[in-house]
Amino acid sequence: MKVGIDRIGFYTPKWYVDMAKLARARNEDPNKYLIGIGQRKQAVIPNSQDAVTMAANAADQIIDDDNRQKIDLILFGTESGIDNSKSAAIYLQHLLKLPNTVQSVELKQACYAMTAGVQLAKDHVLAHADSQVLVIGADIARYGLHTPGEPTQGGGAMAVIISANPAILSIEEGSAHYVADIMDFWRPLYETQALVDGKYSSQQYIDFFQRTFTQYQKQTNLKISELQAIVFHLPYTKMGLKALRAILSKTSEIHANQLLREFEYSRMFNREVGNLYTGSLYLSLLSLLINSESLNAGQKIGLFSYGSGAEGEFYVTTVQPNFKDALNIPIITKILSQREELEIPVYEKMFASQMPLTNTDFETDYQADDAKFYLSGQKNQQRQYRSR
Repeated sequence: MKVGIDRIGFYTPKWYVDMAKLARARNEDPNKYLIGIGQRKQAVIPNSQDAVTMAANAADQIIDDDNRQKIDLILFGTESGIDNSKSAAIYLQHLLKLPNTVQSVELKQACYAMTAGVQLAKDHVLAHADSQVLVIGADIARYGLHTPGEPTQGGGAMAVIISANPAILSIEEGSAHYVADIMDFWRPLYETQALVDGKYSSQQYIDFFQRTFTQYQKQTNLKISELQAIVFHLPYTKMGLKALRAILSKTSEIHANQLLREFEYSRMFNREVGNLYTGSLYLSLLSLLINSESLNAGQKIGLFSYGSGAEGEFYVTTVQPNFKDALNIPIITKILSQREELEIPVYEKMFASQMPLTNTDFETDYQADDAKFYLSGQKNQQRQYRSR
């Protein structure tokens, strides 16, 4: 039985900052951001959106009367959780009006958690062939204004349906893991913004990719020439390019150029949004599926997932016939093309307007947010979620 990705949804808020303008405002050469980091635009998250509402806005695109009663499990990967006890998946289940019988769980392992959800969902469907699983990756990447990490911020949500006989990608048997207790990126409970050792984290990312890719090859006898493309978790798009270049010497020049060409397709959307943390790999995958000019049924795509702290995984998917018919291309195009640019002072004000972690009542600027699902604020120490 084939199991894999049947539907894909994506959401990011309607505001962004131009990276060239941000570079000039920070007295940096714009090419440091545009080329050195590989980003053109960066999503700016209003205080009326959080991991839950962005997840709902993404998942709403792929849930309808046909699959609503088939979904029996929600796996919500995030490192932007909104409660230390209550799962973000419970809030999501309520907003989406999914049945009360659906099992709902939040997962956390930095940027790796959505991949953990995908693999757990695959095993669930293998054991329950008629079921479908909603897997989410939703986050707000925050490092702070005027910090070295500022140009690698962003945010948004990815949502996938894992099912039998998938319309988009089947997941191949086997995967390769590598885990190590390291301090390359973390966010203590008292911090609202992440702490990161950037150079060390980049080194670990490449090392984890090489380890898991080599391990997968040994387990499955996969030849690099069998891969049409490799997609990466992209905290910033240059990071994936560095990792890809580390293995290009293992294949022919023609194939290496093919992998480089497909990589450019895979990072097109991430260049426009920035860092999604848990969802970044799957935005890269969506970008490849929509933008590539040479993907065909039966071709294999390798996926590398990395979550700081750290855990990495490499696995392979196979393209299904008529996969593009199952993609919400007009919706994705509209989300990315109809955004509004913020000037730097307005971006800084919006960045600083996030709801404080206190017990006081708070009202967000939700009137300016036209998303279907939004956060109107906090009342009596409870977050107030709304839908239009």
